[in-house]
Amino acid sequence: MKAFALVLGGLACGAPASAQNADPPPPRAMFRDAEDGRFDMSRWLLEHRGFLPVPIIITDPALGNGGGVALAFFQRPHGSAPAAGDGDGGVTVTRPNLYGGGAMRTSNGSEAYGAGASLHFDEDRWRYRGGLAKTSINLGYHTPGTLRPPLEIEYNVDGVMSFQQGFRRLGARDLYVGLAWIYMDLDIGFDVASDRDQFSPRELGSKSSGLGLSLEYDSRDNTFTPSSGWLGMIEGNAYLPGIGSDSAFQSYRGHAYGYWPLGTRVVLGGRVDARWANGDIPFYRLPYIDLRGIGSARYQDTRVGVLETELRWNLTPRWALIGFVGAGRTWGRHNSFADGSSEVAKGAGVRYLIARQLGMHVGVDYAWGPEDDTFYIQVGSPWR
Repeated sequence: MKAFALVLGGLACGAPASAQNADPPPPRAMFRDAEDGRFDMSRWLLEHRGFLPVPIIITDPALGNGGGVALAFFQRPHGSAPAAGDGDGGVTVTRPNLYGGGAMRTSNGSEAYGAGASLHFDEDRWRYRGGLAKTSINLGYHTPGTLRPPLEIEYNVDGVMSFQQGFRRLGARDLYVGLAWIYMDLDIGFDVASDRDQFSPRELGSKSSGLGLSLEYDSRDNTFTPSSGWLGMIEGNAYLPGIGSDSAFQSYRGHAYGYWPLGTRVVLGGRVDARWANGDIPFYRLPYIDLRGIGSARYQDTRVGVLETELRWNLTPRWALIGFVGAGRTWGRHNSFADGSSEVAKGAGVRYLIARQLGMHVGVDYAWGPEDDTFYIQVGSPWR
């Protein structure tokens, strides 16, 4: 209930008093930046309770083709001052409140809808992230099978998922400690009924409820499209029958994203991501390779490692081109690390700075993976 109160609180806050009392600008001026006269949604999003419609276009090899829409609402936290200038005489708001919802459906029958929020309180001493979703997702479970017989199983997960997380800043540094509760109640179905026999009863558990602890360091200059700084996080989650889980298992993740400006126009980004799980983890909760160009939950095991790099070339203050390449490997139950093969994906994209005061770019990426080609609509950074 506390999470819902936080979301409702964000909805009720509205725009800052100064924006509420000011005369509304003409519609055309509202979507033009005062500095360069280009199309810009900063004033609409931050001062006039506007929303950003985000088209969802899905061409995922695991989910098929499809789409949907999400509505994202932005708000400057009450009592917060804009951050330092962005170097071009403008002002960047790096920590807005964000809340919204969306829905999607794909050609293989997968569908999902839900809502969530990312909120900041008390001059960013406290943070909240959370969401609730109803899903019916059709996926494929594939294993290489050097340690166990190979499997290719089509299955469906249908139910509700909830993620609630709160953070507290430690001192005056960019270091946060977080507590989380993750809950899933899912019905598992198989295209071929006998495929159920491939898993133990604990691997088919439908309910998972876990408490997590995390430590996060965030020195990025911007949360949407960073150009400098880095984000590092380690987290562990324990799922126990005593708090509503069908089986006992643990999941861990450690990741870091770094951003380095190379001159005035080029930004180099790097990502390292490691995930692992122990105990009686349900097969559909196993870690998987998360890379653009690789199907969702396509390569899974108890251990996953990912490396990725991205180069952004700012052609103009508004337009940018990017190129990226990454590789991931799984091992554990079905493969030793030495026997595993690295899956590589690469691609390119284009970006437009749609909200200068937020430092937020939007655009499209096209990626080539080991199985198929696909493209993605991006709002901010693809690394999450």
